[in-house]
Amino acid sequence: MTSGAPMEAAQIRQYLREVADELHPSGTQHVLVMVGGALLAWHGLRDATRDIDSVRRFDEELAEAVRRVAERHDLAPEWINYHAAAFLPQTFVFEECELLIDHDRLRVLGAPLRQVFLMKLRAGRAQDHEDLVAIWPFAGLTPEQAVADYWKAYPGAPDDEFLLSWVEQIAARAANDNTT
Repeated sequence: MTSGAPMEAAQIRQYLREVADELHPSGTQHVLVMVGGALLAWHGLRDATRDIDSVRRFDEELAEAVRRVAERHDLAPEWINYHAAAFLPQTFVFEECELLIDHDRLRVLGAPLRQVFLMKLRAGRAQDHEDLVAIWPFAGLTPEQAVADYWKAYPGAPDDEFLLSWVEQIAARAANDNTT
């Protein structure tokens, strides 16, 4: 039975290194582009996460290495997944990602927090609100810029007359949290 227990930043680093070590010593280098809660935990903006979201799909070799590490540590079967690929902004530039791990067989990149902000805004889930507040000071945006960037990133998204108001609330909450 897998627990899906929350992983803190140190565990995320350890488990990703173990995945890299599980890969055959020769072959192409796999690339994971970390977004979401795992990236926030990595940067100390969140305490923990239950999974690692990537926007890059991965092949069976990497999936098998992920499974072996999951079994070893009683992690959820999809503790690394690429479900976040559905929220990838059209404006996403992979070359702007931060290098987090550079192993011979596994490269882990961190998406720019500005892009993660847009992705979480697009997902619009209740649980993303705290992450949006945590990311805001690092996104380097005004509310108006965030909304303009959102529409460029997701030009087919349904109209949302309340989007600017919501981003303004996120910015105000972030500012308030940083003063208390």
